[in-house]
Amino acid sequence: MSGGDLCIGLMSGTSIDSIDAVLASISDHGLEIQATLEHPIAPALRQAIADISQPGDNEIERMGVLDRQLGAAFAEACNALLQRAKVQAADVMAIGSHGQTIRHRPPSAGNGTAFTLQIGDPNTIAERTGITTVADFRRRDVAAGGEGAPLAPAFHAAMFAKMNVNRAIINIGGIANISLLAGDALLTGYDTGPGNTLLDHWVHQHCGERYDRDGAWSAEGTVHKPLLEQLGTHPYLACRGPRSTGKEAFNMAWLTDCLGAAPEASPQDVQATLAEFTAQCIADSILDSELPVHEAYVCGGGAYNTDLMRRLYRRLQPAQLYSTAELGLEPEWVEGAAFAWLAWRTLHGTSGNAAAVTGAEGARVLGGIYPGAVR
Repeated sequence: MSGGDLCIGLMSGTSIDSIDAVLASISDHGLEIQATLEHPIAPALRQAIADISQPGDNEIERMGVLDRQLGAAFAEACNALLQRAKVQAADVMAIGSHGQTIRHRPPSAGNGTAFTLQIGDPNTIAERTGITTVADFRRRDVAAGGEGAPLAPAFHAAMFAKMNVNRAIINIGGIANISLLAGDALLTGYDTGPGNTLLDHWVHQHCGERYDRDGAWSAEGTVHKPLLEQLGTHPYLACRGPRSTGKEAFNMAWLTDCLGAAPEASPQDVQATLAEFTAQCIADSILDSELPVHEAYVCGGGAYNTDLMRRLYRRLQPAQLYSTAELGLEPEWVEGAAFAWLAWRTLHGTSGNAAAVTGAEGARVLGGIYPGAVR
């Protein structure tokens, strides 16, 4: 894309599996990915993030240390991406860093004062890359009465909407969310429930693998209907209107409770049931909407889970199911590209949220700006 501004998007999701870094050229006419990088998160750092995502002792001290450490890891990812792309820091307008969510207490959770908290110090990113960094995107939306999530639907609408075609864009990361596009208009979007998070934890616990490659383990199991019914009683699934969720609601402690309330199932059948539950939550959210969806496109790591895609396809028929690669963006880079786009919007003084999705009082310019100092 000629004449576009170069921006980097950084994303580290619920699964804490890696940092996705995307270099994109962005203009009013669209976005074109120039380079990508999957940067590993050291196992010790990954475990420390997982630990602080649950209530515990000495949280302020641990959070301060992790904030700096993760900021340094994000900066490393940016610098490695620039080296791969043979691009100078001075040529990049901005870095958009989502950060790592360690708490998400949105208004829909009914826990009193709503807040959301992401770490990954943007000062450290700006200092170590020399590039202006935009971060802390979610809290302005929360301050305006919104959920702070999901933020991707505005990007989905900008990139994937098509006149006279109703589309669902399905992001399956640790938590799954959807965007419903009625032609070229964003109708709504919200988190549907768990994506990969429970599947990843369960296969790691029983097979020692970080994830169920291609869904091969779940594909050979049998859905345990009593457990599926028990999972479906989660109160979040009865929520309507703007809503968002996270590992605070869908976690291994909750799964353990569900397992205790249902007849015993084999570990493999539990995995099959979790895959079916993820597909069910996504499909029900789409089918319960007022939008007759013609086409559904999947992004995020879940797009590569063949078993999960098969289960989702069965539930969404007659809608056609594809990955976002069919629309020009590979599934694993959509969220990184979204935060590059959000940073670009912020520096142009343009709103990044969609009030119809988050429930905020209106459109808001998102994030804080941390100026770079290219040396």
